Amino acid sequence: MTLTIPANRSIMAVADEAGVPIMYSCEEGTCGSCETAVLDGQPDHRDFVLTDAERVAGKSMMVCVSRARSPRLILDA
Repeated sequence: MTLTIPANRSIMAVADEAGVPIMYSCEEGTCGSCETAVLDGQPDHRDFVLTDAERVAGKSMMVCVSRARSPRLILDA
């Protein structure tokens, strides 16, 4: 499934509307419930959960608050 995420919306909100089941709780990037694996692309981490090393690795992201740095981001949701 390919979704276009507008700058003013979260990945989670758009995915939820499209019927993609994502676990979440806080919607503030503090609980880690929405952690999603990144298969390709570079996330723009805006959460308070991941360590600096995890952010650099770019293998997961919190889709409730984080965005994409790269033009395309492929997630395993």
